[in-house]
Amino acid sequence: MEGGERLLPKGFPRLKNDTFLRAARGEETEHTPVWCMRQAGRYLPEFRETRASQDFFATCQSPKLCCELTLQPLRRFPLDAAIIFSDILVVPQALGMEVVMVPGKGPTFTEPLKEVEDLLKLRQKVDVTAELGYVFQAITLTRHSLEGKVPLIGFSGAPWTLMSYMIEGGGSTTMAKAKSWLYRHPEASHRLLRLLADVIIDYLVGQVAAGAQDFALPYIQDIAQAVKSKLKEEALPLVPMIIFAKDAHYALRDLAHAGYEVVGLDWTIRPQEARAQIGKDVTLQGNLDPCALYAPKEKIGELVKKMLESFGTQRYIANLGHGLYPDMNPEHVGAFVEAVHAHSRHINKHS
Repeated sequence: MEGGERLLPKGFPRLKNDTFLRAARGEETEHTPVWCMRQAGRYLPEFRETRASQDFFATCQSPKLCCELTLQPLRRFPLDAAIIFSDILVVPQALGMEVVMVPGKGPTFTEPLKEVEDLLKLRQKVDVTAELGYVFQAITLTRHSLEGKVPLIGFSGAPWTLMSYMIEGGGSTTMAKAKSWLYRHPEASHRLLRLLADVIIDYLVGQVAAGAQDFALPYIQDIAQAVKSKLKEEALPLVPMIIFAKDAHYALRDLAHAGYEVVGLDWTIRPQEARAQIGKDVTLQGNLDPCALYAPKEKIGELVKKMLESFGTQRYIANLGHGLYPDMNPEHVGAFVEAVHAHSRHINKHS
């Protein structure tokens, strides 16, 4: 840990606000908990100031900076959860791939996977603690620094999401190169997805051991089962898990039975339809269109009220249907968070 003694992943402060965790487990809550995907981000001037002098992935590897960026939105807004500042591409880095952040373009792999033989360049056995220990240190430092204010969410990208980045060399709207691997090299694709899944399982278990209290993980059943099995084996807490898969309205029933406590929704599905497909035994999260935050504050309040009335205030976690955009006004983010608290308490009082 930079600049001081390394903190241990134990002796954490007592949790003062567990509304988010209770909602995730399906327990009754006094108000609907709320957090935002990408809540630590460029829409905050303090985030841009902290990040100004540091390379993006160097920031990800600094527990002290990750902690600071995680805490920044909580100083502004009465959020019910923190999510650790990191990036999904730290996993391909742990496998030995080089990723750089190119201004105006985004994350770029210097040598993406082109042929099946390129898989031999990847680490086949990853010591997750050695390669991703900086994430675990950031989680432990942040849990202590939160002083029990709210729970801390850890996360990972899905194997398919990571595979597509590793083959495309960066973000892609069509994922044509990655999809072509599935058809041209099915066996190699399975090998890569299995390798990624195995690393992700160890990575998530390590996050719980370091102090994460929940997961936002867009993946399938075997990861949920394997993580929970390992947590039991290692006598670690069985944290609730969230699955968020954008544009997956066609697979809601499958997601509901994938072993996750919470299903996150994007803005392309109506709350009533989602509840009808998923049933009452899984908590829903979402799903206001992020662009709604460009509206005037009064309009944001109206949209939040409608969303809460559609989902109901129980077995529900308020969020956007995707992450915050860099040009959003922090005051409008605050209006969203405060409207959730105000309207959910009002609805609960009169129900």
